[in-house]
Amino acid sequence: MFWILFGIFLAACFAAGSTGGLFPPGAWYRELKKPSWTPPDWVFPVTWTTLYICMATAGARVALSDGNAIAMALWSLQIALNGLWTPVFFGLQNIRLGMIVLALLWLSVAATLVALWMVDWIAGALFVPYLVWVTIAGGLNASVWRLNPDIAR
Repeated sequence: MFWILFGIFLAACFAAGSTGGLFPPGAWYRELKKPSWTPPDWVFPVTWTTLYICMATAGARVALSDGNAIAMALWSLQIALNGLWTPVFFGLQNIRLGMIVLALLWLSVAATLVALWMVDWIAGALFVPYLVWVTIAGGLNASVWRLNPDIAR
């Protein structure tokens, strides 16, 4: 049963991640001023693949547990927000709204981490790298906003 659930959660993760293929960064993003600590392009798919495997594992572990309702609801919220950021930031090219989505994503990931941890500490621990990465992404989004005030809407 775990592997079936893992597959379902992984499919949800990759569905959210597929927005990156639908709304690639393109010339608009390449021309933006970015902080010197911006990760190289190859880091993003490697990191997201690893995080999606951790997120799916956490979701599948908790889905099998009693008392999982809040954790599962929050897991659903965070993956929806995860899938929303790319179309907002790259599709609409809206840096400010992207920051709002990212702030909501950070809050939902933090809440999901806590809720997962309360049901299964390993599942909660699997969300720690995700929260770290969303924190980095938030700093990057905020820096791009600050460095491009004329473009940020």
